[in-house]
Amino acid sequence: MAFPKLVTARAAVDAIPHAAIVTVSSSSGLGCPDAVLAALGTRFRETGAPGNLTTLHPIAAGDMWGIKGIDHLAQEGLLSRIIAGSYPSGPSSATPPLIWQMVTENQIPAYNIPSGILFDMHRDAAAKRPGVLTKVGLDTFVDPDQHGCAMNAKAAAAPIVSKVDFAGDTWLFFPAIAPNVAIIRATTADERGNLSFEHEGGYLGPLDQALAVRNNGGIVIAQVKRLAQSGTLKPHNVMVPGILVDYIVVAPEQMQTTQTVYDPAISGEIFRPLDSFETPEFGVQKVIARRVAQELRRGDAVNIGFGISANVPRILLEEGHHGDVTWVIEQGAVGGVPLLDFQFGCAANAEAIVPSPYQFTYFQGGGFDASLLSFLQIDQDGCVNVSKLGVRPHVTAGAGGFVDITAHAKKIIFSGFFSAGADLAIEKGGLVIRREGKVKKLVRAVEHVSFSGRRAVAQGQDITYVTERCVLRLTPEGLAVTEIAPGVDLDRDILAQSEFPLLVPTPPKLMEAALFQPGPGARRLREVAE
Repeated sequence: MAFPKLVTARAAVDAIPHAAIVTVSSSSGLGCPDAVLAALGTRFRETGAPGNLTTLHPIAAGDMWGIKGIDHLAQEGLLSRIIAGSYPSGPSSATPPLIWQMVTENQIPAYNIPSGILFDMHRDAAAKRPGVLTKVGLDTFVDPDQHGCAMNAKAAAAPIVSKVDFAGDTWLFFPAIAPNVAIIRATTADERGNLSFEHEGGYLGPLDQALAVRNNGGIVIAQVKRLAQSGTLKPHNVMVPGILVDYIVVAPEQMQTTQTVYDPAISGEIFRPLDSFETPEFGVQKVIARRVAQELRRGDAVNIGFGISANVPRILLEEGHHGDVTWVIEQGAVGGVPLLDFQFGCAANAEAIVPSPYQFTYFQGGGFDASLLSFLQIDQDGCVNVSKLGVRPHVTAGAGGFVDITAHAKKIIFSGFFSAGADLAIEKGGLVIRREGKVKKLVRAVEHVSFSGRRAVAQGQDITYVTERCVLRLTPEGLAVTEIAPGVDLDRDILAQSEFPLLVPTPPKLMEAALFQPGPGARRLREVAE
């Protein structure tokens, strides 16, 4: 092949053909090649080309806080289909992203395939294999017996996954999709197109995406922050070799992640002092996070998701247990302190950063010890919904890696509020419910099965649900109340606020009083031997 061409963003997207299948490397604002996506959107508005594109997004491209990503492409005629592990999300008060409007108005088929499976599909496309056989997603919205990953009616009419029998067992089969354009991002490109990621908060999956495109005769466009002389990048630092790259676009203004121009602690170039990390203010959410932390053991490798549980690393830091647990997140960070809010998906002071496809292989096979995740709804079978809720779906981002992570996890601790909209307070060492929530979150049947409690029971997974007023455990007979908060009435505040009967096999214990007191409580992690 010829050496890659250094071009403008507009010249790069001029090479994208009509009806191309375009794979984009991004995780919301992290690693988003926004300048190239913006140029592609502008070209279509000005010329009407290229149109009829299918886009693949293993993790979301863009967000609602300044990095438009996929919204540059959300134009009638430009997109014909979108397949994503997750989508841009935002607060319920905000106007939905343009891509969500296209999806909910059924303008294009839209699918939500678990992020890890989408990466697997890229590897199979690169190796010219037929596709992915997996048990990840069985008995969830991924399963064709439920939604088959379809997010709207147009997608439901064109199935993307089937259920097959192989070697005497039942599997989900995702045919490989061969992309012919990749839009990826790095920090530096040398003159031969070798790409290094020294300012990035994660590698994500650009190598797998570039391989899928190169091996199927397509073009790879790399957006970078800067250009280096040939031969100056150390070979161990090159994640994507120049033999896979066709076009280089220099965009010096690219953000490191959402609302972050550059923080060297995110990219592992410096380590922040531990006392520079803020710990959560005392309140109901902190009580929940503290109780979640009690489920962990010293030496555990623990996945963490968005929501209340994202505060658990700060709880351990405050309690003097930083480093006793190793955090692993789907964007690739291992260890350190996972970051919050707009920087979620990154970690400061990480011990390692691995490519997301390998992290998902680790998750899918259940190699880690526990996962801390959130819930929107829980049903009588212990199923959890995090991926679809009501008439404002953009409040969620789709499932992302949630289904990959939960499929074979040994232990999962879900956390959240028992009901939505309750007025809660901590007073005199106990929980006070000033006004009950208007929306029950324990429902007879969840709107979308993101996690199957039925499969969890069959597989012997250890499942706990922590709320501000009680702790629930999943048993073969149903959900059992095992602990209640001081100040809470079991019948009025718990049993009556669930749409289905909860089990109370023995009198519930009181949650530890120290959880409801300000200041560190000297809580101890359990030893592995226990």
